[in-house]
Amino acid sequence: MDKRVYLFMMVAFVTGMVELIIGGILDLVAEDLHVSIGQAGLLITVFSISFALSAPILLVATSKMERKRLTLLSLLVFLLGNLAVVMSSSYAMLILARILSAASGSLLLVLCVTMASRIVTEPYRGRAIGIVFMGVSGSLVFGIPFGVFLGNAFGWRTPFLLIMILTAISMACVYVLMEKMEPRPQVSLRQQLATLRMRPVLFAQLTSFIFFVGHYTLYGYLTPFSKMTMGLDGTWVSIVYLVFGVAAVTGGGLGGMLSDRLGSRRTILFVVAMFAISLFVIPYTTFALPVFLILLIIWSALSWALTPAMQSHLIETSPETADIQQSLNNSSLHLGIAFGSLSGSIVIEQSSVDMNPTVGGVFVLLALGAAIISIKAAQRRHIDMENTYEKTRA
Repeated sequence: MDKRVYLFMMVAFVTGMVELIIGGILDLVAEDLHVSIGQAGLLITVFSISFALSAPILLVATSKMERKRLTLLSLLVFLLGNLAVVMSSSYAMLILARILSAASGSLLLVLCVTMASRIVTEPYRGRAIGIVFMGVSGSLVFGIPFGVFLGNAFGWRTPFLLIMILTAISMACVYVLMEKMEPRPQVSLRQQLATLRMRPVLFAQLTSFIFFVGHYTLYGYLTPFSKMTMGLDGTWVSIVYLVFGVAAVTGGGLGGMLSDRLGSRRTILFVVAMFAISLFVIPYTTFALPVFLILLIIWSALSWALTPAMQSHLIETSPETADIQQSLNNSSLHLGIAFGSLSGSIVIEQSSVDMNPTVGGVFVLLALGAAIISIKAAQRRHIDMENTYEKTRA
């Protein structure tokens, strides 16, 4: 397999870090910019909405641009976006800087996936895409805990300085190691959205969206939740994120294994149901850190276990639009992160952070309902297709 795939994994690592790091330093940002924790949480919402909407739009807009040149340009904009974050002296300026980082970062992640799959032979294509996404999960394990540590030790802007350095290194590596790559024809936005007319596809995408709304209602505010309910300091919060990250990476593999053994649809129902239970139980574990960490591991693993099974379900449901569905599922996921962060912000402003797990659990129960509708509709669609085939043969 072409070793340059690991270059794309590095870019994905940096992209994942800049998206997720802000959740671990919300209290520091809020204190420095004189805003509430809820307002600081909107920085996650704005980023995720921009991330979800930018990629399909920018891919169409840049469909004729040579890929290496586009990657370098996107990295430059990404670098400037993070420079703007570091220089932000107001909440409004930070919001604009996060939008710029999100738009360029979303395009970079899609470019990494598509280019990695093109530089390897077909038998290694799936592995190459998996390696790229390991960069994102790797940022959970290593980047975010380290970023939280730097933020608490040297100020919340320090992790973004690190991201700028890594971005500059990535630009140099892409310039030296990558060859020119011509673009491929892009599917229009209208064609992409038209696939949502299929009931099983629509409710599958809704499942991912609502699931991550529930997840980020708590996860987006894990730092204030940990500090306020258990009195943890910055070092212990870093450890909490490290434990979460290791479990999350393991959960991705667990979801794929369960999907292969139990089938994608059974896995989806199992994961979503258990995830809801874990969120409802979390408030009752904060009396002892070891108990909380045990449930944290389960919660974290389940949060990443859904995606492999959901992608398999979408491929099985609509194999003719498999590539489009994976792209839309990525957008559904990030929109869920955005609205989950918004939901968590509202809960904190109107009640307290203690209620975030419970509200998140309610959303996940709604996701379970959407999953059931999607699976039943997919089964009916399969039966109808078989009946049509039999009639055609007769």
